[in-house]
Amino acid sequence: MQRRLLALAIGALALLGLTSLPAAADDKPAVIRISFPGAGTGGRPLVGGSFPANAHLFKEIDDEFKADGIRIDWKFFPGAGPALNESYANGLTDVAFGHGDLPLIVGRSTGLKHKIVMSASRFGSSYFVVPAGSTAKSLADLKGKRLATFKGTAGQLTLYRWLDKFGFGDRDFRIVSLDNDSTKAALATNDIDGTTITPFDLEARGIARRILELRDDPKITRPGTVWVGEEFEKKYPQIVQRLVTRLVKVAHWSTQEASREKEFQAWATSGSQAYIDYKKDWESVPDLRTRINPLLDDYYVASLKSSIEEAKKFKLIRKDVSVDGWIEPKYLNQALKELKLEDYWPQYDADGKLKVAGRASPAGQ
Repeated sequence: MQRRLLALAIGALALLGLTSLPAAADDKPAVIRISFPGAGTGGRPLVGGSFPANAHLFKEIDDEFKADGIRIDWKFFPGAGPALNESYANGLTDVAFGHGDLPLIVGRSTGLKHKIVMSASRFGSSYFVVPAGSTAKSLADLKGKRLATFKGTAGQLTLYRWLDKFGFGDRDFRIVSLDNDSTKAALATNDIDGTTITPFDLEARGIARRILELRDDPKITRPGTVWVGEEFEKKYPQIVQRLVTRLVKVAHWSTQEASREKEFQAWATSGSQAYIDYKKDWESVPDLRTRINPLLDDYYVASLKSSIEEAKKFKLIRKDVSVDGWIEPKYLNQALKELKLEDYWPQYDADGKLKVAGRASPAGQ
């Protein structure tokens, strides 16, 4: 009798909609909130420079989930990586496209829980730039002067690596924090004495000039990251798999030589970087797979660990950060297997040297 009464009570609650059963793992969300750590000139909702940017610009993710009735809420932050961290901390972001190493690590050190599911970019070039009228020829000539970087972003670590490489520290200069647009304006008005920024458009307009450059140096720049919030990943693993698989498809398209001009032109629509900057910066990249590479290979893992050590060395984080349990490769591995792309991208060792050549790589790669 007691069992019958209990069964009737549970049935009544179910009919009244008062039960609180956990959602099934394959339930779908009404919306996926995807954030970029950046925005175009004037805050326009566009970014460029990567295959995750292509996924937005060419509406690939929207198309993937359109038939399911899942809306994609795109978020762009002029405040870059730190602003993205704040959005996630406030429960307003599910997925991040292209988070830089420093804000990624800072967020993790403060308790943000997410899973790294793929790399977003790697091997970018870096340029040290001064105002066009500056007489400086080296970093030594700038000692004690004003250098700009966007503090809290990957650009800050890049600048500190430059200084460290040439035997300097941040105390040897006056470091000021400026975003991309403000940095360009400050170069034009001589309000800063140097910075790291892509120079070609600025040089063409007579605003700035290069004094140093490092092309595709694996020790100066670090890979970007695509991550998924832990709660979202646990609740919607099939959605995460579809998202990663679609991104791999976009990455594959983005590496085709026939796509080069189309994506450069699309990237330039954000206004934060001119077409000529993409054109000339990528001239040193005959095989687009070198930079457009989603793999979580030895180079990615070693780079993340190195960035953690640098963040500690430069006192940018207070707590240690471990990569254990942070990187989740199963979604990427499944996507590569499903799309028969396991051997497509080149793999690199911890030092950024070619370990396994990608399938059908051009001669010399």
